[in-house]
Order: sequence, then structure tokens, then C-alpha cells
Amino acid sequence: MEGNNELKPYVIGLDLGGTNSVFGIVDSRGDIKATTAIKTQAYEKVEDYVAASVEAIHVIVDQVGGLDKIKAMGIGAPNGNYYTGTIEFAPNLKWGHTGIVPLADLFSKALGIPVALTNDANAAAIGEMTYGVARGMKNFIMLTLGTGVGSGIVINGQVVYGCDGFAGELGHVIMRRDNGRPCGCGRCGCLEAYCSATGVARTAREFLATRDDASLLREYKPEDITSLEVSIAAGKGDALAKEVYEFTGKMLGEACADFAAFSSPEAFIFFGGLTKAGDLLMEPLVKSYKEHSLTIFRDKPKFLISVLDGSSAAVLGASAVGWDINPD
Repeated sequence: MEGNNELKPYVIGLDLGGTNSVFGIVDSRGDIKATTAIKTQAYEKVEDYVAASVEAIHVIVDQVGGLDKIKAMGIGAPNGNYYTGTIEFAPNLKWGHTGIVPLADLFSKALGIPVALTNDANAAAIGEMTYGVARGMKNFIMLTLGTGVGSGIVINGQVVYGCDGFAGELGHVIMRRDNGRPCGCGRCGCLEAYCSATGVARTAREFLATRDDASLLREYKPEDITSLEVSIAAGKGDALAKEVYEFTGKMLGEACADFAAFSSPEAFIFFGGLTKAGDLLMEPLVKSYKEHSLTIFRDKPKFLISVLDGSSAAVLGASAVGWDINPD
């Protein structure tokens, strides 16, 4: 439709995380005009999740003039398939881990607008490439370090989707083949089981259970320890907590050394709550990368932390998917 962007100047971007779902109303310049959020895991059935989401969406849509101003919706979701608009066997979603969920279609019918969906880490990569530290880059790997470990691979300026929409599950590359930790995906030894926020907490619990070191983390019940407590303790100089991040960064560096071998990225970009640990994570990561990478790749990639606040990268990336929908 001629002048469609003038008549419908906004899209909805949804960053669907394992813990929170963040919605943003975004204009064509990438300005987020309004946001809201709901708890992803508060709903056992996807129909209830969609209903609660639509209720929250209407509140912020009304702030920009109603649904008549909305061109489309884009979703970034774990195990999201860009080709089909479905979430498939997502291990960290109560209502998405047992089968195929046609989420884009459910939202489209509920809102009456076109909806497109992609993997959450791919959405973050698109957002970073358009608005963040990857602007101008054509070859990079985005690693999202949150409830799980996601990845978005960009080669020659294009997100890699593969033959079925699922390329780039680097969080489920096996790092420990002997006695590896069980992962939510059903396999053992995955990168996600060690280098996600939940993986950091698991490492801390293992260290506390098998060692006698004094630590601020002993003030907590083991089940109450999260990556936040580990980060706070490490920031206070706690040796055991710092060693947890040494362990985590070392493994991430090993993984990046392997990843560089197949795509020779200009940069590795890290996004998500775990990046708040800063140098506690990044220094051992870069050191480990240089120790394990092929000589031809050793000094080439940059190691960058996203500069987009909170879930902005994923919301903006999801909205970009919405802008790309053909109105016809």
C-alpha cells in the first residue's frame, strides 16, 4: 500500500525470553516509543500466554494511537523458526518444550496484523547490526548469555538460517563429552549448561560442594545462589566467585576459538545479563581464545559487549523483522 509506513508508522517488537517477555513499540528510525513486559513462565498454556501478552500490548499500543498505527509485529524467541513462524521444542519454555507452537499465527489472529518470528539471538544480532556495535559489520557472531546461551551468525551481511531455519545453535555445541552436565535440550555437556547465567550458578554450587574454600557464597543456601550473587561476591574480591568466572570465561574462549574456524568473524559480540560481570568474564575469555585459536585467527576478531541497554537489541531486532514483512 502506498504510504503504508506513513499511515502505520510503528511495529511491535517482542523479545521473548525464558524469564521475561518484553514488548516495544518501535518507529522506522529505531526509536522505542513505549515498552511493557510480562513474566514468560507465569503461564502453563500458550493460549494463556498470548492472551496476557495481547492485554499488555493493547496498553502500549493505545499510547501511540491504537492498532491502526501498527504495521506489523516481529518476535524474537528461543527455538524460533523464521521460515515457519513457529517455536519448536524450546527447552526453557513451559508451554513450548514439548512440541511445535505456531506463535506468529496465534499473535496474528489475536491482533489482526501480520506477524513474523525469528530466533531470539538472531533478533539480537539484527538489532546490533542495525543500531549497535556491529553497525557496518558484515561478518560477526552474536552470543547471548542469559537463561540459556543463544547465537546469531552473520556472514556477508546475512543472518544464517540454514535449510530449516535453525542454523546457529552454538549454545548446544558440546564442550564436555565425558561426564558433561545435563542440558535442558536433552543432551549433556553443552556450552549452555556451563556458560549461561544458570550455568554460572551451577558452577558455583559445584565448587562450594566439592571444596572447603571460604567464600561469601556460603552465606546463601545453595539453591538460592544465582549468577547475580556470584557476580556480587566476585566484585567484592571473593576468590571462589572469581574462579567461577575464570572457569566460565575459559570455556567461552575455547568455544569462540572453534567458532572462528568456520566463519572467521570480524567480531564476537556478547549480550545478556552475564555480560554485567565485565572484565571478570571477558579477560579470561579473550586469554583463552588466544590460547586455543588457530594462528591465522588469533588476533583478528574483536571481543565486544553490546551497548544497547537491557533487551533493546532483541526488541529492535524483532521489530526489524516486522518492518521486513511484505504488506501484500
